Amino acid sequence: MRINVARLQYFLQISRSGGVLAAADVLGLTPSAVSQQLARLEAEVGVPLVERSPRGIVPTAAGRELIELAENVEREVNEAALRVGAVSDLPSGRVRFGAFQSFIGGLLAPSLPQWRSELSGVDLLVVEAEQTQLLRALRTADLDLIATEFDESVDPAPLGPGVREAPLLDDPWVLVAPAGTQAAMGVVELENLRLPWLEVDSGAGASHAVRRVRRGLRNSVTAPHRYKNHQTALSLVAAGEGVTLMPQLALREQTLNGVEVHEPPGLGVRRIALRYRAGRKPNPAVAAAVDFLRSLAASGEPSDQTV
Repeated sequence: MRINVARLQYFLQISRSGGVLAAADVLGLTPSAVSQQLARLEAEVGVPLVERSPRGIVPTAAGRELIELAENVEREVNEAALRVGAVSDLPSGRVRFGAFQSFIGGLLAPSLPQWRSELSGVDLLVVEAEQTQLLRALRTADLDLIATEFDESVDPAPLGPGVREAPLLDDPWVLVAPAGTQAAMGVVELENLRLPWLEVDSGAGASHAVRRVRRGLRNSVTAPHRYKNHQTALSLVAAGEGVTLMPQLALREQTLNGVEVHEPPGLGVRRIALRYRAGRKPNPAVAAAVDFLRSLAASGEPSDQTV
């Protein structure tokens, strides 16, 4: 016995309407067409499905069994349509995302499992690079989305044609000093550090912040060392060679053995924002990535560090 599943809808409507005429009216067909579908369905199952009485059409025992099965089929089809529709509404595509070390290590990388769960259709390609390289790659369309960082004293680079910006978070600068050198003094005063400042490479994100803070100090001594990345800075500080500023977010990705972290007033913040290309036709995958990262930043502020 083979049943044409398409005929089940006619039989269901007959049972729900109480007759062929009413079913035909609901379905927008002629009574003859509905009667033919019922007759063919009875021929396929090999038994009568309805009985005609003065009160109308009444399902037989076989008919009642088939109605239950037909309703199960109808429910499964409707649920399948809902699932397919939900999947088709999810963003999909590839997002080429460029960012700097502390953003990737302190915020993005720990949240990639959440990304895969919430944005399963968006394929993320992460590129680490310096600020100038990221801005250039966005201009040349080699990247779709980047994270930028600027000390509060620096005017951000112009957006350029077709580029939009979404503010993300203000990341506080903190003072990193050798363990045991400042905590015992109580209140940490920048004027009375008694330790030299490590020199920061001009290409490093902290260079503007360190210069800004040191300009306000009457006496500050420069150590005979220059660093570029956060791990090198922490190693030199832990060795007792000097102090420096680091963004709080960067401390999430580092081991803080041998250092102490302080937040005296006047250190300021670095401003982190997202920049992306906005063409004539919006890119749903990029828009979803921006929303995800902004939500992540809003709910995942850098936590206090225990040294």
